[in-house]
Amino acid sequence: MKTSLPHRGPWLLTLVLALALTAARAATPSFDCTQPPKSSIDEMICGDDGLAELDVKMAEVYAQAQKKAKGKVNQLKAEQSGWIKGRDDCGKADDKRQCAQDAYQRRIAELQATYRLVPANGPHTWFCNNDSKDEIVVTFFPTDPPTLIATKKGRSSLMYLQPSGSGSKYVGPSESFWEHQNRALVSWGWNASDVICQKKP
Repeated sequence: MKTSLPHRGPWLLTLVLALALTAARAATPSFDCTQPPKSSIDEMICGDDGLAELDVKMAEVYAQAQKKAKGKVNQLKAEQSGWIKGRDDCGKADDKRQCAQDAYQRRIAELQATYRLVPANGPHTWFCNNDSKDEIVVTFFPTDPPTLIATKKGRSSLMYLQPSGSGSKYVGPSESFWEHQNRALVSWGWNASDVICQKKP
């Protein structure tokens, strides 16, 4: 007795369509991946969907920042060129992928906060050392990772949220802002001592 085989036409068509859709969804970065240099960060990005998606997002955010930069377009371009060189230095890192991912995420967050490309929470004013004239003004941004821009004594600092046992701790190049229950420990400058700041009602 002959055993009839199931009709494979629709099943085969479904499989082909699924494979085609999967291929179509594969992310490609904003730059040409035809011949990336061997063992370069560009080559790694071209072969990694997650990094490729971050590169596309970077290109979009950078374009938005250029529109808002106005008289600082040349400065923005110089900073971006410096960032690309720093990203490429991830080729020397032990974990090249993690290094590149962190570089993209931090730069995207920096551009979004600096050029106000995402909604801002603030500004909020804090008084330090019980002195109404010693103030720090802080604006928070829902970036990834979260960021804030603090201004004190005419100087501004971009800080990124760091893991903390309690409260919210943000760290910048030489500053930190650790908030907990409407009070904050603030360090402003290299080797500066922490001061206690109180949020203005």
